[in-house]
Amino acid sequence: MYAPPQKILERYADVLVNFALGGGKGIKKGEVVHLVCYEAGKALFLLLKRAILKSGGHIIPDYRPDSGSRFPFDRTFFELAKPHQLRFFPRTYARGLVSQMDHTIFVISEVDLHELEGIPPKKIMRRGLAWKPYMDWRQEKETRGKYTWTIALFGTGAMAREAKLSEKAYWDEIIRACFLDKKNPIREWKKVYGKLEQTRKKLNSLPIEKLHVKGPDADLWIHLGKHRRWMGGSGRNIPSFELFTSPDWRGTSGWIRFNMPLYHYGVLIEGVELWFKDGRVVKSKARKNEKVLQEMIRTPNADKIGEYSLTDKRFSRIRKFMATTLYDENIGGRYGNTHLALGKSYHDCYTQDPGELSPEDWERLGFNNSSVHTDIISTTPRTVTAVMRDGSKKVIYRNGRFVL
Repeated sequence: MYAPPQKILERYADVLVNFALGGGKGIKKGEVVHLVCYEAGKALFLLLKRAILKSGGHIIPDYRPDSGSRFPFDRTFFELAKPHQLRFFPRTYARGLVSQMDHTIFVISEVDLHELEGIPPKKIMRRGLAWKPYMDWRQEKETRGKYTWTIALFGTGAMAREAKLSEKAYWDEIIRACFLDKKNPIREWKKVYGKLEQTRKKLNSLPIEKLHVKGPDADLWIHLGKHRRWMGGSGRNIPSFELFTSPDWRGTSGWIRFNMPLYHYGVLIEGVELWFKDGRVVKSKARKNEKVLQEMIRTPNADKIGEYSLTDKRFSRIRKFMATTLYDENIGGRYGNTHLALGKSYHDCYTQDPGELSPEDWERLGFNNSSVHTDIISTTPRTVTAVMRDGSKKVIYRNGRFVL
């Protein structure tokens, strides 16, 4: 098993604690970090604890056993759980956790990306619905500016094999993508986020009404809606090179195919195709695990778009398929990438004070609300044309680059 050098993991922990959290500013003395890590990422877990303590923070540790073919903890639950157990939600515990924590760090380190193959998809979706209140409470707190989070990756042999890379080559991609090959990764992140911010400001200065995504694998219309803005470079994911928005779901129409595999719900879904009409998915296909995809779409409001995103290949340091959405949705390559998410919208894409809006206000504005937020990715060539409110048109993205 490959182990990255200690200094690399120390830099990694520093980036996550002192840059990614707090929207690029790091944590403050006395703040509480919910630290979620699995056994495979133990080495990083220790260094994250040290970094949090050195920064004066408090830790709610959430250290979990690896779940996979050897010890199938997750599969055992879904095989044995009765309907009332699938619906169980520890409300008091979850409410207290959200109330107490100021930040969350979640470290991905999967040891079996196919553990739930063959499990009835309805069971998996039912469990996600049970935990929706927890996600809602987190979003409410984040909307008030009282909570931040970040997700990071600790490479495992299983993930490297899915990506058809050696463990060292897989970690080389992580190191490069996160600027861990630099003496001061935080300084490098601030530089790239500065460039992203320049592009984001140009995008947000345009009076865009709708987008037309056109290419060999897409002919899709997306309506931005009122009071929308593009976001990115906030530290929520490390690495992250994308710029995204949460459009008005009601204006989505057309079709799109995705050439990137989707590892989600403990299974591999390949060859996803979606057709939209009047904002809803009216037809869906997949070459592999189509039933899982379609059961997900049947989950309340998961048939609507929650996010649309573009990555400029000039910003991204990710060069290879990594078999995890965190990296694949930020890949550069020849054509950059585009992805959309079915399900929940991001409230920070609202231009005004989101803390003043009620659930009915969000619904009226076309922000989608769901227990699902599933990103699906394509790296094929596409041209994105913005149609302005006065009817004029401008190409904003071509050949993997923003054109602004």
